[in-house]
Amino acid sequence: MKTSNHRNSSDIDIIGNACRDYFNHPDEDLKIEVWSDIAETDYIPVHYLFRPYTDMPVLEQKALAECRGKVLDIGAGAGSHALWLQERNIEVTALEISPGACEIMKKRGVKEILQEDFFELPESEKYDTLLLLMNGTGIIGSISRMKKFFEKAKSLLKPGGQILVDSSDLRYLFLQDDGSILINLNDKYYGEVEYRMSYKRQKGRRFPWLFIDDQLLEYHANKNSFSFERIAEGEHFDYLARLIEKD
Repeated sequence: MKTSNHRNSSDIDIIGNACRDYFNHPDEDLKIEVWSDIAETDYIPVHYLFRPYTDMPVLEQKALAECRGKVLDIGAGAGSHALWLQERNIEVTALEISPGACEIMKKRGVKEILQEDFFELPESEKYDTLLLLMNGTGIIGSISRMKKFFEKAKSLLKPGGQILVDSSDLRYLFLQDDGSILINLNDKYYGEVEYRMSYKRQKGRRFPWLFIDDQLLEYHANKNSFSFERIAEGEHFDYLARLIEKD
């Protein structure tokens, strides 16, 4: 019988498989290999997806503190953010496309879980906070999908609701020795990245991921009738923003 290595890459649940392995064998040094078209191959230690609040970056801690009302944790992964909110009696639903990650979240004790693509999520429920962390703008994929993102967000937010989202400005990758920044303005936006994850010799599909600088996010927020507030900055060109639909 053929192994899963021969399955179509679009069928392989890289995040889910890694989460299952770590949940069952937390002492193993497990890593997800991450290829991108913009930088050298990197690795995500799987234990990072299970990190407690004390090991989270300051931007994530700040975002959790700013959550209010009914929260939708978008791209919840192994559920670390949802668990922290849940423990503080904040009503939270964990949204995650990976079936394996959803399985592990349930085992970890996350009460409300939705296995779905954000853009395909039914609009029957409304939320006070949409939470998107670990470069939350990534799910948008490209600048051309900003309008679609904001339209979906509007359909899911209660009146006065907020989006809490983090991202990074990748222009530092184009920094020259003389301090100048060399970016081809005729090419795609420099924060549009293509990724591919691999785990234990299994390769997932390629997918687009968006890093957006704060000024461009503010422009698109205003263009789509949202206000923009930068509420925290990180140490690696990253930031946390609050977006609220204008009256």
